[in-house]
Amino acid sequence: MTAHRLGSRRAGREDYVISGCIGPRGDGYDRAFTITPAEAERYHAEQIASFRETDADLVSALTITNVEEAIGITRAAQNAGIPAVISFTLETDGRLPSGAPLPGAIVEVDAATDNGPAYYMINCAHPTHFDDVLDGRGGWVRRIRGIRANASRRSHDELDAAAKLDEGDPWELAREYASLVDRFPELTILGGCCGTDERHIEQIASACITSAGEGR
Repeated sequence: MTAHRLGSRRAGREDYVISGCIGPRGDGYDRAFTITPAEAERYHAEQIASFRETDADLVSALTITNVEEAIGITRAAQNAGIPAVISFTLETDGRLPSGAPLPGAIVEVDAATDNGPAYYMINCAHPTHFDDVLDGRGGWVRRIRGIRANASRRSHDELDAAAKLDEGDPWELAREYASLVDRFPELTILGGCCGTDERHIEQIASACITSAGEGR
């Protein structure tokens, strides 16, 4: 579905999209780290431009923690002529690690880049961390097209200090995904982040396909 909407840059390939993935500069969870949009644009420009010379159809920036870096990445992608996806990570309170609220972050990036990102995602957070934030009001919600959630309900700090990976409950996580998809049918890009494996993905796919068949 996403492939047809975005379109492939390569002739004869329209059934899937190749994404070139990048992450934040430095330690994304270091709240003391700051970067300006201009610094982020310069820092990410070379790697993003290199994707433009490959079969990549878009750039996916994962686990982005602040608005400034999201703006810089988007501008670098615009300069390179390749679509960008911004995937924010959130703390247990539904805010970015920088403290910015998710609705404001999306609105600010869109305003600074002329609606530059192709769409937004949320990753490296559990659905219970952001379920209340997605209240369905405002156009910003419809800009979110994908979820790559953590298996664990723990905070980033707790996960960082944990001696063992928290696998959570694959079936519970799948039910939470299905609930989100029921409420927001534009969520068509689903995957897993920290602690997830093939069990989680299998259950998510099964739950969401079943939910879609029953409700839509």
